[in-house]
Amino acid sequence: MLTSVDWQIRQASTEDVELIEKLGKEVFSITYREMLSAEQLAYMIEMMYAPEVVMREIESGVAWFIAEYEGKPCGYISVEREEEQRFHLHKIYLHPTFQGHGFGEKLFQHAVNYIRSVCSKPCMMELNVNRDNSRALAFYERMGMRCLLKEDFPIGNGFYKTDYIMGLDIETR
Repeated sequence: MLTSVDWQIRQASTEDVELIEKLGKEVFSITYREMLSAEQLAYMIEMMYAPEVVMREIESGVAWFIAEYEGKPCGYISVEREEEQRFHLHKIYLHPTFQGHGFGEKLFQHAVNYIRSVCSKPCMMELNVNRDNSRALAFYERMGMRCLLKEDFPIGNGFYKTDYIMGLDIETR
């Protein structure tokens, strides 16, 4: 039985770039292997997890966090402030081995708490979710998010992200 006692979330630094790349390649591939073509999957992994991309994000203020269970990395989130009161949860991924134990909720709540820690006013957290990812859609709805928009985003090489943009109003404490 997996317990939350052995679970922690820590803020990533530039020293974690290679770890994020490795974890991203593994978890993103597992998550989308049945939704995306192999070509689009490879393209998106390079676009999002190449070391120089992650390094640039960390250095520009995107907050990356790594989830660990018994000291082993098993998930991650990244949050960016896009406007004074609007944040984007770019990534929230958990290795399937650790799903179904409440850890996804802990990652999600960590993102919300991080936003509360840097924004003293009510604000909005948004995220993009693949329209074919019914499991993630159900999770986000359970977490209180609502669909704001449906859109197809060109990402290059003739590929598109076919997403819903979901939002969550975050109140200050």
